[in-house]
Amino acid sequence: MVKKLLLFVAIVYTIALLIASLINLNNVPSLGSSFDDKIYHIIAYLGLAFLWVNYFKPIEKRQKAIFILVAVMSFGALIEILQRLLNPNRTFDTNDIIANCIGAILGTLIAYRLDVLKLK
Repeated sequence: MVKKLLLFVAIVYTIALLIASLINLNNVPSLGSSFDDKIYHIIAYLGLAFLWVNYFKPIEKRQKAIFILVAVMSFGALIEILQRLLNPNRTFDTNDIIANCIGAILGTLIAYRLDVLKLK
């Protein structure tokens, strides 16, 4: 039951992230820094990777975690490309892709590490 719920949450989160990335977002709360957007990207992709790595637990081999990491990073890059193609009000930004990758790496490492700790 928990695994099905986690799958549902991961799918809903992925779809919500996709939609939020492709629509115009107004009045996003400020964190008070000049790189708020990058912080949001890191947090969003940390969550995405964390959910999917946890869904595919137990991770017996690093290859599974690496596959999920690559998939999440590719998803982030694809969304940046789609922003340029589908929404003239959104822009392609390589720094967003870098922030997405940082978040994906952090989410994967945290989920993987928590899994390793749980197995001990």
